[in-house]
Parts: sequence; structure tokens; C-alpha cells
Amino acid sequence: MCARQVDDHSPIEIGRSCVGFGEPTWMVAEVSGNHGGSLERAKTMLRAAAEAGADAVKIQVYRPDTITLPSDKPDFRIDRQNAWASYRTMYELYESAHTPYEWLPELFECASVHGIDLFGSVFDDSAVDALEQFDVAAYKVAAPEVCDLPLLRKIASTGKPVLLSTGVATLEDIARAIDTLRSHGAGGIVLLKCSTAYPAPEDEVNLRTIPNMAETFGCPAGFSDHTIGTSIPIAAVSLGADAIEKHIKLADEDETVDSFFSLTIEEFGSMVKEVRRVERALGKVEYRLTPSVQDNAKGRRSLYVSAPIDKGGAFSRENIKSVRPGHGLATAYYDIVLGRRAATDLDVGDRLSWEVIE
Repeated sequence: MCARQVDDHSPIEIGRSCVGFGEPTWMVAEVSGNHGGSLERAKTMLRAAAEAGADAVKIQVYRPDTITLPSDKPDFRIDRQNAWASYRTMYELYESAHTPYEWLPELFECASVHGIDLFGSVFDDSAVDALEQFDVAAYKVAAPEVCDLPLLRKIASTGKPVLLSTGVATLEDIARAIDTLRSHGAGGIVLLKCSTAYPAPEDEVNLRTIPNMAETFGCPAGFSDHTIGTSIPIAAVSLGADAIEKHIKLADEDETVDSFFSLTIEEFGSMVKEVRRVERALGKVEYRLTPSVQDNAKGRRSLYVSAPIDKGGAFSRENIKSVRPGHGLATAYYDIVLGRRAATDLDVGDRLSWEVIE
């Protein structure tokens, strides 16, 4: 159980996970339309994501007619230079990519069996109502819906945590959306930095925004990634991202709606492992020598006798020297030792210590 977030930096509970500073990065596998219209493929992706180390799976919950109109007019046609131009109109694209509401019972049952949280991006009230029939872990607000205040109020009224994608939002849009969600009962907010280009150009990602978002709005911040590969989300974790969301597909040869910028399950699993390595390496602010470094402390320099010295003889630059290993007196005392006298006979290779100095 983690602390409930209101307007501070404390982690929030999302399903089986705590998300926020000091917690493991929340790893989300996005199915989107890569199920290709097959419920069995969607269930296979969910199971594979769990096995690959995902903490949660996200689906997109809408019907074509809840997100656009069945129109062939220019406003609704997909530009020829667009990655989805083969679908011709927005309605045809969403018809191909949508996750039927009728699948939800089996998808939530599958998630329960495999011990992974399931949640969805919602685009209208009917999607919220559909998901509320199940043990939904959270709601995602896609970037184009950030300014849909009635939808935000509907989502917030469920009391569930909300992931807010910021890909096409201004600073003012984000502030207004957060105020709306908080004032209507949202159970915590996670901001997601993203670029709504597919794939996203690396020089437009601006990962340094992530810690600034967390500081500015007092909530966990993560990264919804549309770049190719895994290096950029891993870098986001090193900058403090509390959550990573990445599209998945079953295999490289898949030709589904978002496959061209998605990770295979194997790639997603590799990313999770690398993220966990980065988390261990980030550690904490620490200046003390770690145990493994202490074992190698003999590699440091220290003061040793470099020429024979009789008892009572003076220490000089000709008979003591700063050398490796580090078992002798610290070299910081070199100037203090010069001119002092030996308390016993000393030979080459003897350590200097306060016991052998008068």
C-alpha cells in the first residue's frame, strides 16, 4: 500500500503497483490496434506482456462512431503523407484499430489469470461506463483528449488514478486538465511526456521535460514513447521517469495498425531488464565508499619507507614516498610527517603509521 497522492510527490497506487518517486518504474505495454482484430491475438499479447515483465497492459477503448464520423469529406480523409494513409479515412482507421467492447470480459479475465493490471485509454463516456464494469486499474487520457473537460470530469468521478498524456497540450492545457481531474475526485495523476508523431523524431522528444513536469505539477511523471527502439525510454528512466509506456507487437513481421513503431515482446522484455539495471545503478546520493570499493582501497596511495631509517632518524623526502598500495598512512599527512623522527628502525617497504613516528 502506498500513500494516496493529492498534490504532492508521494507515490500513488495503481492496481498492484505503486507509481512515483522511489518506486520501481511502472512498465506499461500498449496493445493499441496491434491485435489486428483478433481477440485471441489480444489475449496472447496480454499474456506475453506479463511474461516479459510488464506491470500493466493498456488497451484503447472506443468504437469508430464514438471517436469520429463515417464521412469521406476532406476533413476526415487521412493525408497521403500520413503513416496510416492506406486506411483512407479516419473512420476506416478506427474501424480497423478499435478494441470491441464485447472483448472486455475475456480480456479482464485473462489479465487476472496472468497477474497483470489492465486499463484503457477512453475517448467518451460510453468507454468509461464499459470499463467501470470491471476491475480497471486506471484510466488513460490520450493527448488529443486533454482539453475535453466533460470527459475528464467523467473519468475523475470514478475515483481511479489517471494517466494524462501531454503530446499536444500546452502548459496551460495541462494545468487546466490537472485542476479538473483533482477537483472532481481523481485518485491521483501521472503525467506522461510524449510526442504524438509516429514514429517520434528523437530531437523532438525533450526528455528533460519529465522531471520539470513532476516538479511543476507535484505528481509522478513518465514517458509515453513513440520512438524506435529502447534507448530513449531507458534514458528517460535515468532522468527520473516514473512510468514508461511502449507499444508492443508479437513479432517483427506483424503488419498491424501500429506495428511500424512498436516493440516485439522480446524487445519489450529486454527493455524491462535494462530499466531494472538502470534503477539499481541510480541508487541514492552516496559519498561513502561502497563495500566493493572498500575491497579495492589498497589501490590508493599511502606513505611507505623508501630507504632504511634508523631509530631516531628524521623522515625526509629521500626516505619516505607516496606509493601504492593504500595500507600505510594517508598521503594527506606527508608534510606533517616530514622532519618527525622514527620511533623504531624501519626498512624499505615498511608502512608508515603513527605508531612508528615519535
